[in-house]
Amino acid sequence: MANQSIADFKAQLIGGGARANLFSVTLNFPAGLANLDTRKSSFLVKATQLPSSINSPITVPFRGRQLQLAGDRQFEPWSINVINDTDMSIRNTFEMWVNLINNNVTNTGRQNPSDYSDVDMAVDQLDKAGNSIKQYIIRGVWPSNISAIDLSNDSENTIEEFAVELQMMYWESVDSNIIDSNITV
Repeated sequence: MANQSIADFKAQLIGGGARANLFSVTLNFPAGLANLDTRKSSFLVKATQLPSSINSPITVPFRGRQLQLAGDRQFEPWSINVINDTDMSIRNTFEMWVNLINNNVTNTGRQNPSDYSDVDMAVDQLDKAGNSIKQYIIRGVWPSNISAIDLSNDSENTIEEFAVELQMMYWESVDSNIIDSNITV
């Protein structure tokens, strides 16, 4: 094993390392539901994650051994935490979207999934200069859970926040370092 020094490590840490606090989220909503400025979401989405996926194994027993085969790919829900401002426009829009899917009063909603889930959102990992170094486009998004906002007389010096869990069809990864746009990651 070669002698590894801190200088060797530093030379391999491109860009000083990706920072968890350097990201941007673009929220989009179904047509006609809201006309929110996408810049607002890039400031008020306080937390999220780069999306995950699972390739579930299929186990096939054979003569006392277990053959592991690749199964179907599953995409876990994607979550965002939003800082609530006093016009509550982001929360109101998510509430209207959920009501579009299943109305609070009538228990009816849109029948065609494309009427409520033909929506794409994005999360970008940024470098220290604010440039996108990696983007995930989350396809076929719809909200499945809007969290409660806790209210309390004990809450001092705090701004309200809420979480939204979003279901998705799938995500696509866009790497800004890939030159050939025909390559799918």
